[in-house]
Amino acid sequence: MNAPAIARTIADLRAHVGAWRAAGERVALVPTMGALHAGHIALTQHMRAQSPRVIVSIFVNPTQFAPNEDFSKYPRTFEADVEKLTAAGVDLVYAPSPEEMYPQGFTTTISLAGPAHADLEDRFRPTHFAGVATIVAKLFTQAAPDVAIFGQKDYQQLAVIARMTRDLDLPVEVIGIETVRESDGLALSSRNVYLSAGHRALAPMLHATMQTCALRIAAGDEFDAVLDAGRIAITKAGFTLDYLELRDGDNLGAPAGAKKLRLLLAARIGATRLIDNIDVPLPRRA
Repeated sequence: MNAPAIARTIADLRAHVGAWRAAGERVALVPTMGALHAGHIALTQHMRAQSPRVIVSIFVNPTQFAPNEDFSKYPRTFEADVEKLTAAGVDLVYAPSPEEMYPQGFTTTISLAGPAHADLEDRFRPTHFAGVATIVAKLFTQAAPDVAIFGQKDYQQLAVIARMTRDLDLPVEVIGIETVRESDGLALSSRNVYLSAGHRALAPMLHATMQTCALRIAAGDEFDAVLDAGRIAITKAGFTLDYLELRDGDNLGAPAGAKKLRLLLAARIGATRLIDNIDVPLPRRA
């Protein structure tokens, strides 16, 4: 199988896309920060089944990291990533330098409201989504894809990107696919490599606790009581809990009256911060 072409500049990326466009081919984009795992490959395979041409971007975006976060330590495994993308049949890897994406004098960011201010990730990472939205908007204008795909593990991020794309009338279809998990329920994440053996063994209880909460909510138990019990269980297990919240699955607002529900979580164990979320069935009526 042929290795994907590698574009390091916007001009090179656009030359490839222009040739595909001239041939009338549909183009899909899979934005990533590299350190690829099975979840990323599932995204590419989903796109491969729908589009003749698939681009995977690999760029560790500095603007979505706060000063106290792990930008310098974020895993970078470019050669291994390209091997995985070759096996997945990807056409092009777009791997620009920070200077290509943010040339000297760059000052523009995207101002956000709505799901970017839901008192979830934004409570702990107040500058994060501005960085995410800005880089995704740049990728959309640089690659001009017909469709872009994101995993639902970063559910608030997906909501922010979908809202931004609609609000700015960007001609890109944004889709999300379900979180890919280990056999014990742990959501796949590039940051899982930071878990010690003991913490890795403990980590699946987060998903298990969310499942228990979801079952109780679906059975009609009172929301606050269920969430309080879940928070206590997670804290007693040794995690530092950032949040366990039930929200409207469409806009991340309050759950009362929602047509779909989402349970979202972030917790720390050791030096590793884990996030996850699951769909929650609507409560059964008496």
